[in-house]
Amino acid sequence: MTAAEREAVPVAAPVGVSLAVPASWWEFDIRPEGREATVRRIVDERVRAVPELAPYRNDLSTLLRRMARDAHDSGALYLGCMAENLGGVPLTATVTVTVLSAANAQGVALSTDPQAVAESLRTITPRRDGDAWRKVTTVEIAEVGLCARTHGVEDVPVEQGDPRTVRMALTQTYVPIPGRPEEIVLISGASPVLDLADAFHDIFDAVTSTFRFVPAATP
Repeated sequence: MTAAEREAVPVAAPVGVSLAVPASWWEFDIRPEGREATVRRIVDERVRAVPELAPYRNDLSTLLRRMARDAHDSGALYLGCMAENLGGVPLTATVTVTVLSAANAQGVALSTDPQAVAESLRTITPRRDGDAWRKVTTVEIAEVGLCARTHGVEDVPVEQGDPRTVRMALTQTYVPIPGRPEEIVLISGASPVLDLADAFHDIFDAVTSTFRFVPAATP
């Protein structure tokens, strides 16, 4: 089972959550009403800190807008992203946090028990070099507990309803929500830089290990 087989629901997090990304990454408001101002602010701040980025201001802004739009449209509650240039090679990656309904497309309730989730997830075995692949495991996150995980190189839809796909290094971790068996948190890390897939899987693992549930803010 993939994330697409669980019903994505763009709802507020049932409890507070926190996640830490590297200092060089960007975190910002992905909502349409706050997106443009936030993108301008963080690009301005980054260009002031790294003047060499000035010629790429428009490209960075366009990239961040697209990442934010895609994350919001997929129902994500949070987006952290990186966009760097290494020797002329663009490096990009995103980490999103989404609340999913623990039900399939037919509305049948699915277990959020980590072992049950792992057993329902499908491995992908490559037949030749360059094929997509996926491994299924479980991981222990401090203060959170056991979680199901997939990692690999997969063909991901460009957007919902679009038959086109893009191949990505992808790590997805399914986190049960205490006291809410009807929903599950999905932490998804993705990068199109396939030559560095193993390195990005390690980065996504490190970022995901910082995930915590925190008391929700009271009005």
